[in-house]
Amino acid sequence: MQKPNIAILGATGVVGREITKIVDELKIDFNEIKFLSSAKSAGSKLEFQGKTYTVEEAKPESFDGVNIVLASAGASTSKLFAPEIVKRGGVLIDNSSAFRMEKDVPLVIAYVNDEDLKKHKGIISNPNCSTSQLMLVLKPLIEKNKMKRLIVSTYQAVSGAGLAAINELTANTKATLAGEDFENKCFKKPISFNVIPQIDVFCENGYTKEEMKVVNETKKILHLPEDMPISCTAARVPVYNGHSEAVDIEFEDEISPDEVREILSNSFGVEIIDNPDNFEYPTTRDASGVNPVFVGRIRKNLAFKNGISLWCVADNIRIGAALNTVRICQKIIEMRLY
Repeated sequence: MQKPNIAILGATGVVGREITKIVDELKIDFNEIKFLSSAKSAGSKLEFQGKTYTVEEAKPESFDGVNIVLASAGASTSKLFAPEIVKRGGVLIDNSSAFRMEKDVPLVIAYVNDEDLKKHKGIISNPNCSTSQLMLVLKPLIEKNKMKRLIVSTYQAVSGAGLAAINELTANTKATLAGEDFENKCFKKPISFNVIPQIDVFCENGYTKEEMKVVNETKKILHLPEDMPISCTAARVPVYNGHSEAVDIEFEDEISPDEVREILSNSFGVEIIDNPDNFEYPTTRDASGVNPVFVGRIRKNLAFKNGISLWCVADNIRIGAALNTVRICQKIIEMRLY
């Protein structure tokens, strides 16, 4: 099969730039590549693998001859161009929430549910950032011991809300330190020196959309029963990059912290930092700019009979978006599904 022609849609955004970097890092074998954006960013220049590329405005005809599109341009843009990409025979790997819960669209974490890629009809969804890092931890554990319930609390960096949110944390922090008034725009409350227990809008059940993404996406990716008890609380913290998660899992059978360490030590994409006596546990600084999901604080859960509690941290821009997108692209090429 001929090497694929690739397009990166949303190439000038935070995630789009990271996707571009990782395409190079993972040595994706392509024939041609193009970079697409909105009209506002079109015409800008990008350096890639020793060449200078001009970013093009995304139009339906932009996808002529393109085999794989790696998209991080927002749900409305994905919905606009998805039919055009599919009609032209391309495969869309989409970072937005547009198609994640569509029945006929695979929701995939590479190395977790690769077989679902074979079901694609032109569109593949990349899960939400907080779900993504969790799946690499959960999958190998529940393969060994069936899960009965799951409770997750996330502490999410501002980069998950985009460049404007990153800039708001900087400006808000400076204003607070200077004793100046500040009008927050990206967040409902001031983000400097604060923790905000809301990400996205509230649903009728009192949970936010971000929290329900973790619940629903986990069930879809891991093919869990709809009545599996899963609960999530998501908070925004004044950290630039890296999501942290406190995870409590109840299993069907007894499992020890040492067994969990052993399983995860031999699992793809996971690295253990777990020696509390020497203050060794993962923090967001450990995860920033690198690929593993770091896991520590592995211990018996005192509330569940066969429970385990752990702490996991990952770079949300890479693990939660760009890296998985490119890994899916790699799998699509390896499995000849384009």
